[in-house]
Amino acid sequence: MTLTTHRPPRTLTIAGSDSGGGAGIQADLKTFAALGCFGMSAITAITAQNTLGVTGVHAIPADMVAAQIDAVASDIGVDAAKTGMLGTAAIVEAVAAAVDRHGIRQLVVDPVMISTSGATLADDATTQAMVRLLFPRAVLVTPNLPEASYLLGREITRREEMEQAARDLAALGCPAVLLKGGHLDPADAGLDDLLLSADGTVRVFRHQRVDTRNLHGTGCTLAAAIAAQLARGDKVEDAVEVALDFVADAIVAGADFALGTGNGPLNHGFAPRVLG
Repeated sequence: MTLTTHRPPRTLTIAGSDSGGGAGIQADLKTFAALGCFGMSAITAITAQNTLGVTGVHAIPADMVAAQIDAVASDIGVDAAKTGMLGTAAIVEAVAAAVDRHGIRQLVVDPVMISTSGATLADDATTQAMVRLLFPRAVLVTPNLPEASYLLGREITRREEMEQAARDLAALGCPAVLLKGGHLDPADAGLDDLLLSADGTVRVFRHQRVDTRNLHGTGCTLAAAIAAQLARGDKVEDAVEVALDFVADAIVAGADFALGTGNGPLNHGFAPRVLG
């Protein structure tokens, strides 16, 4: 009997490991699997963390990060990739060089700087290297409002400030920007995320807020879901729409999780299926 071969969409996460399983590499791989992709990883840092916070961080040497990317990209191949916590400027440089070396064209950059619990995950040199080396290589950058505020040097706290902020971020070298509105006034039942596409058009996506503390890993999951949909052949705008819906559903499905005593995770496995 002759077997018919099949190659699933191949997705790579370049990020830190979350020992608590709610964010980072662990959340990304769960998301890739839920969206029908074959997930691979290049671990940039090992963290000791749980729902209460980060208690330790150990960065992986930059050459080992590059070696992980080289290993999977040269053999299995990469249809889309996303970055999360990168840890050091040297790692950013190694990632940028690997992206060029292997011709990774669909890169989603989540400029992780601060954890949900408030731990600093990127210093100034690392952040500046991300802007200089990864933003121009990305198809999409996905900052939240505190990250955007840091990058632009001004506070962004209101909906009416988001479009100009996205355009100013694009001026830093990002072809497209998804500015996440989760840090807007929690008194508003609606939550707006703003997408500035590469052609300059703006689209706002609105979801209802969910009354839950289980939001750890939301940003990681979103960037991973976008990468998964890009690997499946979606355009950026469509990938963002599917990914936002996936995250919203995962939040609802995990809202009553009783895991830990702090910020719990989403339910990435709420209904494993291919979306879009």
